[in-house]
Amino acid sequence: MNIVVSTWNINSVRLRMDLVRQLVAARNPDVLCLQETKVEDGKFPLADVRRLGFDHIAYNGQKGYHGVAIFSKLPFDLVEKREFCAKGDARHISVRLGAAAGLRQELAIHNFYVPAGGDIPNREVNPKFGHKLDFLAEMDAWFAGEFSASSPNALLVGDLNIAPLEQDVWSHKQLLDVVSHTPVETEAMKAMIATGGWVDVMRRFVPETEKLYTWWSYRAADWLASNRGRRLDHIWATPTLADSALSIDVLVEARGWTKPSDHVPVTGVFAVA
Repeated sequence: MNIVVSTWNINSVRLRMDLVRQLVAARNPDVLCLQETKVEDGKFPLADVRRLGFDHIAYNGQKGYHGVAIFSKLPFDLVEKREFCAKGDARHISVRLGAAAGLRQELAIHNFYVPAGGDIPNREVNPKFGHKLDFLAEMDAWFAGEFSASSPNALLVGDLNIAPLEQDVWSHKQLLDVVSHTPVETEAMKAMIATGGWVDVMRRFVPETEKLYTWWSYRAADWLASNRGRRLDHIWATPTLADSALSIDVLVEARGWTKPSDHVPVTGVFAVA
């Protein structure tokens, strides 16, 4: 069977539920992973989500900040949340799909919202940047340890707030000192991919020599004309699952929708057993 998985930093799910509807109409995902939902668990718009056809909903939220959620048309066998850096932030949630979803092999889907890191790429003067680097180090340690044994067939998606490759930003040279593309961040991400044995599925379909963006700043007067984007949103897969990927799609036009997020959805289609 084919499973369609979309990931999107929605920048407030309650404020932009109409945009979620537009995405569902455009791409019809079986599983939708959202970041920066910005709503505490007790106020999550469950009825609105169910009206979109998602009967299975997992969320990890907090008031006004961060937050991640997974909506699915397929039932979950397990929902897990993991805390990083002992800050109490809602930045990770995962689900497992198995026999109840009609799968012979269990599939884990991990949804992450990595800290943005502030504006100054120096942990000594910017604690937010230090938090980001510590978060990445904890992810890497997890991938090196218990994770590999627990998730042989897995997807990792989300707003990882790093554009790791030269063609993931509008100007590699000008952004080397800008948070999200500094060498310390990009090398940390590449190390994480290697540690976890991950495959960058988006770059399986778009060569590394080509520009690829998922985020355009609100600060641009005309985001489309200036096109100063970055690829901050990612879909990674374990090797066998990556080999089953059928397509990757970046819904660029979503950046021009009414009251948009500054991120756009990324959708992958996978043939799974």
